[in-house]
Amino acid sequence: MKMEAFYSNNIKNAIQNDPPGEWMPYIPADCIRLSSGFPAPSLVPVKQLKESVGQLLDEEQDLPLHYLGTPKMDQLKQQIIERLDEREMKFAMEEVLVTAGACQAIDLIARIFIDEDTVVAVESPTYMEALEIFQNYTNSFMEIPIDEDGLQTEKLEDLLTERQGNGLPLPKVLYTIPTFHNPTGTTLTAERRTHLLKLATQFDFLIVEDDAYGDLYFDDQPTPLKVFDKDGRVLYLGSFSKVVAPGLRIGWVAATKEIIETLFWFKKDLDHPFAQAVMSTYLRDYPLKKQLSLLHKSYKEKCDSMIDALAKYMPDSVSWYVPRGGYFVWMKVPGEDTSKLLEQATQKGVSFLPGKYFFLNQQDGKEWLRLSFSYEEPTAIVDGVKKLSEII
Repeated sequence: MKMEAFYSNNIKNAIQNDPPGEWMPYIPADCIRLSSGFPAPSLVPVKQLKESVGQLLDEEQDLPLHYLGTPKMDQLKQQIIERLDEREMKFAMEEVLVTAGACQAIDLIARIFIDEDTVVAVESPTYMEALEIFQNYTNSFMEIPIDEDGLQTEKLEDLLTERQGNGLPLPKVLYTIPTFHNPTGTTLTAERRTHLLKLATQFDFLIVEDDAYGDLYFDDQPTPLKVFDKDGRVLYLGSFSKVVAPGLRIGWVAATKEIIETLFWFKKDLDHPFAQAVMSTYLRDYPLKKQLSLLHKSYKEKCDSMIDALAKYMPDSVSWYVPRGGYFVWMKVPGEDTSKLLEQATQKGVSFLPGKYFFLNQQDGKEWLRLSFSYEEPTAIVDGVKKLSEII
């Protein structure tokens, strides 16, 4: 008996796509990991989190280990709201939903807004796991190219105008990572942020602003799109995965009360009470500003090491974007298939992510690759870039 016969049509369509995580390369144990988009082990506050766990259990005993959890879950939401307030975003308790990382927030948003014929606008390239999620719900996409200043809103306007003129459906949702973009590391300019919000009003679509890297700036912190949102069109996503610990899976979505209530309807009580209570205790006892200051200094040093090494070792034909924050450098290797290049690279002891995984049409990313400076130390980053340049 084929169980697939019992699947819904939506599921039958979704499983025709590549399996989740297909993009993750095999990395030998001794490889320099320029592919890993997560924090360096030395930057995860293990000691402080261990103390937070002990403090939590001393204070509340078994309470955080039950279904209903602990008052610290509401305290965590309040701590998130206070953090957003510091960044000029005003939210009430009923306008924020804590989620299992930003990915659960994206999935919940997709569930309530996207039908199989819904058009979703995405940057090209964009975060591969967001693509995986959206493709579970629809195969109708509109792609907008990125340059060194982020999403090209002028081209977005042209595409929207053309679709409207031809009687084609317009997007209901646009997903964007305007600040320290994954994978390109680019940041949307202030002018383009204003233009994007104007287009959302003019052509009547929602914006999902993924700000997972927004706190990891080197010099100046860009102002989120949500700050300028007067109509409730922007659903703002955040996460502690990049600044505290990804394994705790703590993210959030901030939007209108109506949207949050609908998202909660499908999230139900699928919380992680213990993880949320640990995070709340950590934020109470260890000011996040101190952790962020450490990350700003460390990631800037790592990024500078990578950019200097690229300039020193890469051939003139290779180009890249220089980020102002985040984790990533986006690099073009003209005439090369970076998937094949990866096979040689891992044999030489260095890994990266081929660019194809960040595009709906994977051929568009054939000559691109993503380097991450977040995980390795500066000396290893330089060694990895040198190895890669020798292969190229």
